[in-house]
Amino acid sequence: MNKSSALSLLAAALLAVTLGACGKQEAPQADAAPAPAPAAAAPAPQAAAPAADAGHAAEGEAPYKQVCIMCHGAGVAGAPKVGDKAAWEPRIAQGKDTLYKHALEGFTGQAGMMPAKGGNPSLSDDQVKAAVDFLVSKAQ
Repeated sequence: MNKSSALSLLAAALLAVTLGACGKQEAPQADAAPAPAPAAAAPAPQAAAPAADAGHAAEGEAPYKQVCIMCHGAGVAGAPKVGDKAAWEPRIAQGKDTLYKHALEGFTGQAGMMPAKGGNPSLSDDQVKAAVDFLVSKAQ
């Protein structure tokens, strides 16, 4: 086995262990208001995501600390680190709808991968969106 294959195997094993740990945590039961109803028609793709709503971003700190920090704290599997404006800029430019979709459904791209709901299916869609808003707010 060559050095590149060994490193790839090690990275995959580390990712599997990290994501496996994600699923074993219980999400805190917050008495948050239900998620707002989606708009009737989706707007055209945005050139850039608007600034994160401060209230929603603040709600995202808890799920970030519970789940997202495992990858976004250290840049595991190509995850852009919290506060890294250069790494977040091209992602933010895709618009919030795309960021939400990738965080909720998962995404694999050239720079890395994002497991659906950060690998923790017990997170609500609103918690995931709030965590996205939190991360975006730290990169703007």
